[in-house]
Amino acid sequence: MRRKLLSVWVIAFLFTGLHGNSLRDYEHVKEFYEDLAQVTIDLAIKYNTPPAAILAMAGLESGYGQGYIARITGNILSLGANKGDAKLPPLYLPEIVDSGTIIFDEARIETFEDDDLEWKMRPGSLKKDYRPQPYSGTPENLTYFKHHPKEKLSAQRKNLEDFMTKWLNTRYQFQVFAETRRYLDSMVKEYGKAVLFSPELNMRFLEKIGGKPGSFNYRKTWRNKVVWIMENAELVKLARSMYYDNLSFEEAWDNNN
Repeated sequence: MRRKLLSVWVIAFLFTGLHGNSLRDYEHVKEFYEDLAQVTIDLAIKYNTPPAAILAMAGLESGYGQGYIARITGNILSLGANKGDAKLPPLYLPEIVDSGTIIFDEARIETFEDDDLEWKMRPGSLKKDYRPQPYSGTPENLTYFKHHPKEKLSAQRKNLEDFMTKWLNTRYQFQVFAETRRYLDSMVKEYGKAVLFSPELNMRFLEKIGGKPGSFNYRKTWRNKVVWIMENAELVKLARSMYYDNLSFEEAWDNNN
């Protein structure tokens, strides 16, 4: 029971459980957005997509970059693999008994006693693997992005770009995504790029993209979690400060005005 309770607490902490504090107080949240914020803003401007909402989605879907699939594959938005895309095969990995945390780094695994770990076969992932060949889609070199930070950011950028161009596309097979793309393009056409930084458009985008059948996530609670992250990390303010005030990430993150 203790192990189960700890595991639930860890999941809550990573995804939504930092209630009572600003997300900007947590170093792992800052580290996740430090590399990602400017990349996301640049892509959002290019492809008419609200950056704050995308940053919040990435935070939720990847556990602020701490989820093991996101760490292995660079897939921070949990995008499903399309036909021909590489995806993770089943993996035999241990989890820490006291916390339920899955680990895949051999160097870290060696720091534990045998009794501290429980090995399990993890089912294959349906998410796209952004590691380069020959590792993509294989159980080899699971720590590739740990040792190649530039390639990691490049993979995350490609993941974001795939969502903004291939998923949010008027020709996409699921109507929710096609309609959302038409809506975003029409709003930018009418009001200019500035509308992408408005709280109202970011909220409307999340309403359109999730919480219904055939959407990014059908659960109504999904949108609430993303909105909480967006507001608690002040991601609209962060994006505006970096884009309009030309502040560095560090300056924008620490900005209390």
